[in-house]
Amino acid sequence: MNPRQITVLGECVADAFTEPASASNELALRVLPGGGPANTAVSLARLGTPARFLARLSGDVFGRLFRAHLEASGVDLSDAVAAVEPSTLAVAELDAGGQAAFSFHAQDTADWQWTAGELERVDLSGTACLHTGSLALVREPGGVVVEEFLAAAAPRTTISIDPNVRPLLVRPDVYRARLTRWCRLADVLRLSEDDLALLLPRVSPEQACDLWHAAGVRLVVITRGADGALASLDGERLHVPAPVTRVVDTVGAGDSFTAGLLHHLGARGLLGGRLTELRPDDVVDACAFGTRVAALTCSVAGPNPPWRDQLARSEAVDTV
Repeated sequence: MNPRQITVLGECVADAFTEPASASNELALRVLPGGGPANTAVSLARLGTPARFLARLSGDVFGRLFRAHLEASGVDLSDAVAAVEPSTLAVAELDAGGQAAFSFHAQDTADWQWTAGELERVDLSGTACLHTGSLALVREPGGVVVEEFLAAAAPRTTISIDPNVRPLLVRPDVYRARLTRWCRLADVLRLSEDDLALLLPRVSPEQACDLWHAAGVRLVVITRGADGALASLDGERLHVPAPVTRVVDTVGAGDSFTAGLLHHLGARGLLGGRLTELRPDDVVDACAFGTRVAALTCSVAGPNPPWRDQLARSEAVDTV
């Protein structure tokens, strides 16, 4: 396996977007493959990082869509589990600013049914970074199994976690109760301003960073949409602006940011351990790259991150 490989563990979700229907008593849906971890794996592969995805993929119509999408993007599915359970479905309604409100259909679906035996077979010897989070890390019965997998990997692999809080499916206090444990395992914690508001209401981003550093995580990154990102490396604050972009919708933007951040760090040989060689300038550069990837994702419909050549063309235009 490639020593630059990043392994992503988590869910695939069928993102169904409402569209105008031909009759008033009909609802039209356009279904795109999504799910936070799946989006991150796709974005990493499209950027040129060898990306392996650990997922439980259903054999239903949505599962076949997921598999085709992931493989077409270059994601390694050699350790994906062929699941008998159905796929998870999320129905999204977009507001005028492109922000999505989701309703989930996720009872007893494939994504949450991890067993210890399924993950015991996974070889992480060639993995520089293991990224996970979102619902697969917190929903039962598989959440505890995933957490144990992280704990076993942490001594030899950089661990990245994105909580991606979904209060319609899991109460924020459940995330809150586990977050300290995750910080003990994680080297990178990436979350959005919305996640922060749900996890620690009335706590400033700076105070939150200090709490999570004290719990054990070295690098905390809070993404702030059009306001860019706040990064904190061992308590040193770093502010990174976001590029101006025309927003179609924001679906998958945070996942693409995380992919850009990890891709940039991995390409410079900074992943694979406890980030001991990481410096503030490295963090600023990686976050700036992540904001560019996220901006291009926001400029198109749905979770459709850019390919490396699209990003290069965009950067060339910006420098003219």
